[in-house]
Formats: sequence, C-alpha cells, structure tokens
Amino acid sequence: MSDSVSVVITVLNEGASVSEWLDSLARQTLLPDELVVCDGGSTDATLNKIRGLADSLPFSVTLIEEPGANISRGRNIAIDHASSQWIAVSDAGTHLQRDWLENLTAQRSGADVVAGFFKPTGSTPFRHILSAAITPLLREIDPAKFLPSSRSVLFRKDCWASVGGYPEWLDYCEDLVFDVALLKHEFVFRFAPHAIVTWDGRDNLRAFFMQYYRYARGDGKAGLWFGRHLARYSSYALGILMLVASARRPLLVAPLIVGSALHFSKPAKRLISHAGLPLMRRILGLVLVPVIVLTGDVAKMIGYPVGVAWRRRQ
Repeated sequence: MSDSVSVVITVLNEGASVSEWLDSLARQTLLPDELVVCDGGSTDATLNKIRGLADSLPFSVTLIEEPGANISRGRNIAIDHASSQWIAVSDAGTHLQRDWLENLTAQRSGADVVAGFFKPTGSTPFRHILSAAITPLLREIDPAKFLPSSRSVLFRKDCWASVGGYPEWLDYCEDLVFDVALLKHEFVFRFAPHAIVTWDGRDNLRAFFMQYYRYARGDGKAGLWFGRHLARYSSYALGILMLVASARRPLLVAPLIVGSALHFSKPAKRLISHAGLPLMRRILGLVLVPVIVLTGDVAKMIGYPVGVAWRRRQ
C-alpha cells in the first residue's frame, strides 16, 4: 500500500536501551505497518531482547543479522527488506514521543522527505547538561535549510533508491551525505517540528570527545563543511595569538574575553532556555559550558584533518 509505513533501525549492543525504544514505538498514536531491524553483530542481550518482545508488539518485526555492518549498510539492508513505500528511520538509544510517527506522516502530502526533530534528555545530570548544550533549539532552525538527522526522518523508498541509499563507505555523518544527495536530486523536503525523538548525551567528556572527533572525521571523509572548520581553526589561532600578545599589551584581554563569551553564548542560551532542565542542572551547566565547548572544538580540529587525509588516500 502506498500509505503504509515501515520503521527501520540498526542496532549494535543496545541491550540496555532497545526494550525502552521498542516500547516507545509500540505506544505510538499511529503504529507502523512493520519494523525492520538490522543488527550489526551484537554480543550482548540485544538480539534476545528483540526476539523476546517481537511477538507481543502490535506490528510485525523482521530481524536481520549482518555482523560487521556499519550504520549505513545496516540501514540500507533494513530498507531493502522493508515492504512499504514510506520509510521512517530512527536510532536505538532514543525515545520516540507518542505522536512521533503520526506527526511525521501528517506532513508527507506533496513531500518526498519529512524531517522530524529531536530534543535532549539525560539519565544522569552530566548527560542531560551535555545533550541540552549541544542540541539546537527549535527557534534556531530554518525549516528551508534544515537537514534531517536520521534519528527522526521519513522518506519515500524510491527516493532512497534513486541516490543509492546511505553511503556505506562512511562511518559517521552518513545521514548528512544522504540528505545532500536527496537535495541534489531536487526531492521535496518538509519540516515536522513536532515529530520528536529525545536523545541522551554521552557519559563523560572522554566519550563526548570521541563522538565529536568521529563526527569531524566523517566531515573530512565526506568533504563537508570546509568553511565551517576553517573558521574554527582561524578563530582559535587568532585567540592564541591575542592571548600571547596580551602579556605585553594587556588591553587585548578585553576583546579576547568578549570573543570567548560570544563563542560560549549559544550553548549557554540553550541551557537557560531548556524547559526540561532543572534549575540546579542549568547552573552547573553554565559552569561546564566552556569545558564542553573546548572539548568539542578540540575534538573537531583533530578529527577533521584525519578525515581529509583519509579522503585524499582514497
């Protein structure tokens, strides 16, 4: 049926979160016609939990095992096995709000791709603060330019086939490359701001560093956002020069402080504006903002040239 919807996800060692994710899908106000799951070689309880819950879910479940598959290949395999014309994609480890799928599908008339949205949450204070600081607010989004994350997106299967699916040569930022390919084919995008999934930040700064390192490495591999990364290198180079020069010219400290404050202002505003963040976490978050921003920036500045070098070797 042309109106049917298949939900697809990839999983790898999601034993701690997959039951909650399946429960959030089963509680949708609009249920999918099927769920297709591709497992990339889990060694924990992920497969047993999916098999144990499959018969009790109010939709059919297809579970495919593909050890070694990265997230792109896992998604492509799952989509290839899906029987519906419309494909909704999300990630394990997130939580789908009850009207997520209903709000996605409500926007598909006249569209080829429907971009959902996402909000931060956190099982610990640090994870909540981190996710709130790095997640854009709805008011920051320009619907005409918003590229959907594959945490929350709906598209036609024939559009996916037209661009060759998700790029299996890429381990991170694969959804952005997929989005750009869809744009180049002039498929029609629509924004569904109320089709929301919530997601959790990393456990600690080391895990966050590795996350952003891999994102930036993916940017470099894919040749994405050169101007954005160049601006970051330039800003830090200028800041270091001003810091060194301020030893002889103390007046340079003032513009350095102003520039740093502006750099930290966006995540600070997100923390202040995040309605679900308790007051004490907001206060702690404002203290942590410089550390979070600097950690992410350093990770990106290290990861991007690694990705560029990989791209040149290919």
